[in-house]
Amino acid sequence: MSANFQDRDLVIPGDVVYEGRIRTGENTYRNQDQVYATRLGLVTYSPDNVQVVALASGYVPLVGDLVIGEVFDIELGEWKINIGAQSEAVMGIPDAVDRPFRTEFVMTRVLDVGDTIIAKIVDLDRRRTPILSILGPGLGRINDGFIMRITPSKIPRLIGKKGSMINMIIKETGCRVVIGQNGRILVSGPSREREEMAVKVVNKIEEEAHTSGLTNRTQEFLRQLKERSR
Repeated sequence: MSANFQDRDLVIPGDVVYEGRIRTGENTYRNQDQVYATRLGLVTYSPDNVQVVALASGYVPLVGDLVIGEVFDIELGEWKINIGAQSEAVMGIPDAVDRPFRTEFVMTRVLDVGDTIIAKIVDLDRRRTPILSILGPGLGRINDGFIMRITPSKIPRLIGKKGSMINMIIKETGCRVVIGQNGRILVSGPSREREEMAVKVVNKIEEEAHTSGLTNRTQEFLRQLKERSR
């Protein structure tokens, strides 16, 4: 039994990523004793599983995900929110203000069409519609900073092992960086210059997510950006 690539190596459809008995994960399939990749992406290995994280894929909502979305409609008792998934998300009054729905409640006092929010997915209904909540620390309407977007499948690379990559960006730029699992990222910093620095670093990580040695290159890139800003 053996892995044919290093963890997080780039693979293409048809590559044999493992030979032997192991569970097949996302974007892989087995043919006898060989496991093949079905998508262009980064192969990842665990003791009992092999999968390929696609480099270009849409967002698949999961309960517990932190997401950033925009309110695009209001109906009786609920807001409809675009989170970049196949179906729109919804949020009821109890998940926004922790009180029961009443017909006289003025929903636009809490959130209006066009507002952008940080929320958590607390449930998926029978149609797999994401149910959101803004109850909790750090959640709710975004009032400053700006939103950038990257491919959702590259979010793990941006976060890094045990948060190493994103913590380095926050420390070196002084910016608040909130990462939505749906590929939307809030950047808010002490100055426009610092925000632009963080955006450049995030863009670099997205472009080079499939390469090795990215942490060291990112660290050097940050150093160069800070020197230019002096």
